[in-house]
Amino acid sequence: MKIAIAGKGGVGKTTLASLLSRIYADEGRTVMAIDADPDANLAMAIGLPSDRLHEVKPIAAMKSLAEERTGHGGGFGGFFKLNPSVDDLPESLSVQFQGIRILALGSIEHGGAGCVCPEHTLLRALMNHILVRRNEVLIMDMEAGIEHLGRATADSMDLLIVVVEPGKRSVETAKQIERLARDIGVKHLAYVGSKVTDSDDLAFLEQAVPDKTLLGAMSMSAELHKADLHGIPPFDLGGKVLQEACRIKENLETYLAHLPVGNNDSGVSPCA
Repeated sequence: MKIAIAGKGGVGKTTLASLLSRIYADEGRTVMAIDADPDANLAMAIGLPSDRLHEVKPIAAMKSLAEERTGHGGGFGGFFKLNPSVDDLPESLSVQFQGIRILALGSIEHGGAGCVCPEHTLLRALMNHILVRRNEVLIMDMEAGIEHLGRATADSMDLLIVVVEPGKRSVETAKQIERLARDIGVKHLAYVGSKVTDSDDLAFLEQAVPDKTLLGAMSMSAELHKADLHGIPPFDLGGKVLQEACRIKENLETYLAHLPVGNNDSGVSPCA
């Protein structure tokens, strides 16, 4: 199962990605959590101790590795391999915690949109390998755009989840992401509500997103805010936060099985 999570900044993408990663790992599944957001904090949300966060290094910043794998000698110009060997990198560059391999992609600083450089080439090859050739639960925390996905890899993505708040600006960002996703060939796209306070918020989201694509919602939570202040992973809070994430997990699996999405309001976690 390969899932990407996108949405505007601060909407709750990382919270959802961390919860799904921990839930699947807790079930004994092999999980790879990829942080594709330049403001990388997925490892912290998953619960990696602060004294280990330095171990998660963005691959885009590994200039010497990119040059080594692509055969580029450094400097401007010159030829380099467009299909470098990357099979060993998911294991050697990831950090393991609670049964999860955590990998940070980072971002490439360049002046134009059409960058073809060793670092960019290495990231593209790595993403193609992870999405096409590996068989595990993959959870990818993305930035507002979907730059790390391309036409070659979009077909291998099982589901793109767009996290959206009950508000016009967040919904418009979600629609922009959906248009980009359709353009590159993403086949399955669904939504998750975030920072929902009441039934009116939920009704707004149900009206705003395409029919039967809302997998669930995460409530506005004072507990979650306090946990973030103290560096407590959302998964470790348990309670309502985890129950809502479990409902979302159950519904996304139902959605991928091409069945009607349910609405489990029993208050009992399907993960139990």
